Amino acid sequence: MKWEKLKPPEPDDPLCCCKCDIYQNRCCCDCEDLDEAFNRWLKDRPPKSGCQSVVFGAMVDRLEISIVPVLVLLPLLLQVAALHYLLGIIILTTLPGLVLWYYYATHRKRRRTLFFLTLSLYSLFYMYFLFITEILPHGDISPLQLCTVTTGMILTIVSLILTKRGPGFVTPSHPEACSQEANEASTHLRASTQTAASSAGTSAETTKWSRCPVCKIIRPPRAGHCRTCGACVQRLDHHCIWINSCIGQANHRSFLFTLCVFVLTSLYGISLVLWSLCPHHNLMTALLYCPTVYNQSSTALCFTCAWYSSIVTAGLFYLLVVQILNISFNVTERESQLALRNKMGRSRLFGLVIDTGQYSHGFCQNWIEFLTMADTSVSLRYSLTDLV
Repeated sequence: MKWEKLKPPEPDDPLCCCKCDIYQNRCCCDCEDLDEAFNRWLKDRPPKSGCQSVVFGAMVDRLEISIVPVLVLLPLLLQVAALHYLLGIIILTTLPGLVLWYYYATHRKRRRTLFFLTLSLYSLFYMYFLFITEILPHGDISPLQLCTVTTGMILTIVSLILTKRGPGFVTPSHPEACSQEANEASTHLRASTQTAASSAGTSAETTKWSRCPVCKIIRPPRAGHCRTCGACVQRLDHHCIWINSCIGQANHRSFLFTLCVFVLTSLYGISLVLWSLCPHHNLMTALLYCPTVYNQSSTALCFTCAWYSSIVTAGLFYLLVVQILNISFNVTERESQLALRNKMGRSRLFGLVIDTGQYSHGFCQNWIEFLTMADTSVSLRYSLTDLV
């Protein structure tokens, strides 16, 4: 029984209602408390603890007051790290672990949270504020360089807003007939799968429509159900906790553009800071060794923030590389995880990408398909013939 709880969740397995975000009486956090919560709901009894006020609970969920200590402590920790390079090494090394520990301690029961998005935007604006107030007065930054950094930051925010507009959810064309059509489609799907397996092999498996076990709707090929968002997404890649949104067919291009712009702007901004603080060193040498920056507190803080930005940029650069490789092989992150679990994919490039071989048509054709895929989230009309 304990092993079943520790097993990793399947991508499209249905959830218990006590783990669902839309369950109005979810005062229980373990599956063993489901019977008691259901009995209270049937008898119209108030819960023992929590959920006393729906309005108050909604306000707390929206405000996410628990992130305030992180936003207050982050500048303080960076200033402490700027006192000495040994303190900088210790704090910057343990900072990611502290953030993750605090997140799991305060947000582990929440599926959709603005924790990482708020932290990312706060860090971005704080780094830009230090760049304007500490680096720009030195006189080493030209107006063109300042305009470039500002433009990159604005493009990052704009592309992030476009990414947040939606991944392209799958919705039934007729909701009132969804249940009946889904039952008929499920029966036809099992029959067509057996026929296809005996006659056409695995070639038809990559193009058939499927029935979501959670949403009970018919979804197109490569669509997947996101437990966090509670809906099926067209060409689901993954759910990004950093922007609190799914990455799917409608926003995958803007997500990739956001990563590219942020990484390039961050690298350019870090290089400008290092050139201003250590003009007699090259870029890599200044990042690893520049003892003169600790003569003043302001320059030491900017140097520490440059290291902090480098750590964040390195993580996002890795994500960007993985995304580019997945697009080059025409595979999504969800499909890679399913292939690894079912032992059907081949690991390529030192494990950075999993080649499933289902949808790849060559490097150029894969990128053309990615750049020209339909950007829509309207209701999909389907018929029983689309299931084959």
